[in-house]
Formats: sequence, C-alpha cells, structure tokens
Amino acid sequence: MNGTIESYEESSRMTALISMGWNAFFQEHAVGQGVPARVFSVNKNQFILSLGNETCQVRISGKLRYQTASANAGVLYPVVGDWVLVQDLTITKVLPRRNMLARGAAGGRGRNNAPATGEQVMAANLDTVCIVCGLDRDFNVRRIERYLTLVYNCGLHPVIVLTKADLHDAPRACADEVREIAVGVPVHLVAASEETGLLELEQYLASGKTVTMIGSSGAGKSTLLNRLYGEAIQSTGAVSQSVGKGKHTTTGRDLIVMPQGGMMIDNPGIREIAFYDNDGGVESAFADIEQLAQGCRFPDCSHLHAYGCRVLEAAANGELSQERLESYYKMKRELDYLSDRQHNSADRVEKKRWKGVSMRVKKMKKTTRKW
Repeated sequence: MNGTIESYEESSRMTALISMGWNAFFQEHAVGQGVPARVFSVNKNQFILSLGNETCQVRISGKLRYQTASANAGVLYPVVGDWVLVQDLTITKVLPRRNMLARGAAGGRGRNNAPATGEQVMAANLDTVCIVCGLDRDFNVRRIERYLTLVYNCGLHPVIVLTKADLHDAPRACADEVREIAVGVPVHLVAASEETGLLELEQYLASGKTVTMIGSSGAGKSTLLNRLYGEAIQSTGAVSQSVGKGKHTTTGRDLIVMPQGGMMIDNPGIREIAFYDNDGGVESAFADIEQLAQGCRFPDCSHLHAYGCRVLEAAANGELSQERLESYYKMKRELDYLSDRQHNSADRVEKKRWKGVSMRVKKMKKTTRKW
C-alpha cells in the first residue's frame, strides 16, 4: 500500500514538474545525486525551489560553490528559471540550460567609457521575452531596438508589449512605428488599468511555458503581472506626475506560476542595456537593413561609402530612416568592440597558461640536471 502511495506521489510530482517546463532535454542531463527542482527565487546564498508538489528553501553545496567561484568551465551558478538537482536541502548540480537571458554586467564600462565584457545572467530556460515599454515618457524606438538586439543575441523569442495605451493620444500609431523596426515581432497594445489587451498575452502563458519581462523602471511590468495573475502579487508604485512614470518597486526576480498554466518572471527595471556577447543580434534586430545589404555591389560592403551600397542608397531616398541607420552603426561598433575584447582576453589567458606550462617544464629540467 505504501509503495502505491509513493508511486502516486512521484507521478503527481513529475506531472507538476512537466507543467513547469520539465522535458526530455533536462531528463537526459539529470545524472547525479538528488531530485529535480526548479529555481523560483534567489536571495544571495538562499534559493527557493519547487519540487513539483512542494517548495523549499535550500542552499548550494560547498563543492558547487567552490567550482563556480573558480570559474570552472561548464559549471553554472543557479539563477531564476534554472533546473537543478537537490539532496538534503542542498543544490548539488545545475542542469544545462536550454537558453538564458544575459546582458553585460550592470554599470559595465571599462577604460575610456568602453563597454565592459562581464556577464550577468538574468533568467534561464525561457520561451518568450516580453519587451515592455510604456506609452508615456518611456516610449523610445531606439531603446526598443537595443532590447531586440539583446534578446536576439541570446537566441530568444521577443514579444513587444506597449503598456499605458490609455495615456497616449495615438497608441496605434506608436504600435505601427514599432512594427516598422521590429519586423515579424508580435506587438501588443495594453492598458492594464482598464484590462485592455490582456487576453492577447495569455497565449504565451500556456502550461509548461516560461515568460520573462524586461523594460525600464516604471514601464508597468508589475502592474501587468498583477492584472494577468488576477490579484496583486507584486507591489507597484503610484505614477509620479513629475516624471510621468510609475515608481520602481521590483527589486528581485521571482518565477511565478500563473493561473493560465505557464510561468512568468518579473525583472527589475533595466537602466542600461549593456551587451555581453555578439551572436547575430544586430542582424536579426535590423533584418530590414540586412535585406537591403544583399543588394550591395560588394559582398564585404561596410555601408559607410556610397559607391555600390544599397543601404546608403535607401537612406538617401528616404526608404530607410537616418536614425535607424545610425542606431545600426552604433550597435555594430559596440558589439564588434566586445568581440575583439573577448577574443584578445581569451588570447591573453591562453598565453598566460602556456607561459605557466613552460615555466614548469624549465623547472623540471633544472631538477633533472641536478640529479
């Protein structure tokens, strides 16, 4: 009888985990001590996990802490959305990620105000990233371009949510302007205070799906989450008349099981959209320019000189806005710089490693000669 009960409880637990996104990919890598769980919240060295049928507060094992501190290749530090193995209230292993949303470290500027190359992982194992932008003073097409580049760099699927539609005289015109620069990306108009447009967002919250929201402080992310959930689970600030923004309230990341069946992560407001890696984000975010570039006379055209350049021709005749082209140039320079820095840094690490090997070999030879 006890065996039957235990079997039923295990089956029930796994069903709950599957509804939270557990699948064959994670099952394949779940080798080691412990049972699978998903990270719901991280607060310094304390982690809230869901085992499917219950939640618990755990710590990270000393071995795993040492490995992550030592920057061992392939060893991950747990973030919200991760799948882990846990034993005796201790995380023993972080399973490989399907994907992750990562940016350059906050305030990441190096010498001469150049972009730094540190990485900050915001969330893992995502299906959709909602770029949330308020139709108040927060509305900025150039900023949306940067968010799109960030999301595409991570290999993730973006959705654009324009909140506070009731505060703008021409919200549909704003949506059309965004659609022009976000080719093929779903764009939704929402007035959370009036619950307008919320139903369209529920399609992304099906069982087993995980959505995260990114945007500026006061863009309306927490209000949107509360409306979708059906009650206030995330505190929000009143709109400040002096700046036209909701006061920033979200200070941490939590994975929340939504009544629609999926899960949502509300990120704190992002002040600076810094990049960490260059993985095709610009090409995807500026697909219209990449399409024009196929008509350039020379395959290695830099789009800086007019002769034979289809991109500059489009900018000259008004087919492509000068502002969008300048934004493209800026992000290309920034990401190319990051690639060069990371490549040079890797070369220095490799050079230092081989220098150490050479020193040890010389030391061994000296020791051998003594004998």
